Amino acid sequence: MTKAAELLRLHRDRELLVLVNVWDVASARTVAAQPGCRAIATASAAIAASFGYPDGEQIPLERMLDMTARIVAAVPLPVTADLEAGYGDVVTTIRRAVAVGVVGANLEDGLRPLREAATAVTAAVAAADQEGVPLVLNARTDAFLLGGGREHAVVLADAVARGLAFLDAGAACVFVPGAVTADDVEALVAALGDRNVSVLGLPGLPTPAGLEAAGVARLSYGPYPQRLALEWLAGQAAALLAGGPMAVADD
Repeated sequence: MTKAAELLRLHRDRELLVLVNVWDVASARTVAAQPGCRAIATASAAIAASFGYPDGEQIPLERMLDMTARIVAAVPLPVTADLEAGYGDVVTTIRRAVAVGVVGANLEDGLRPLREAATAVTAAVAAADQEGVPLVLNARTDAFLLGGGREHAVVLADAVARGLAFLDAGAACVFVPGAVTADDVEALVAALGDRNVSVLGLPGLPTPAGLEAAGVARLSYGPYPQRLALEWLAGQAAALLAGGPMAVADD
């Protein structure tokens, strides 16, 4: 209850909540130890990749939740988990996530029909309430990511309609990955409300200071921290295999 309340406060605070997503205990402890880290967020694609699975609910839920439980146990901060679209059973997935200590969750709509997507949000919030935890639900709309060839104005209007429905259904925040321009961000905040919008760190996005001034609640980075770490590893491995020296990190 205390961690859930703190996570909600961090979303409502005037200061932008920045989340560097993690995928295992080592990454979670590393991020949690950094100054300014106030909460931990998992990345489903990164956890799946660490087990050799592609993104998109291909990893068994048991493995995803087991790693999430290990992350929760390893850090003292509130943990919000990426639960994709709910793994076919939103209520059961939310209950099991809450049972391992999760106090926040991402739930994506995959551009399903709006009524169906909003019903899933309602069910997720109710399931957490029944478990006695006021889950901070970051309801994700894929209007931008899966917008296809639709006109930009249509994509933005769809994102707003879905976001309003998700907020009405009990979501604490609306996650709109793919919205990167300052105009898009400002339009989303104007329509959905101050500190009700969450964005993904992608090229073209305003600076964190700009997002904070615009009224965005949360900035996260999804699977990209893991990909950057693996790029560094690839470079180091190539150098070592070519006979070069090892770059030793400080203890």
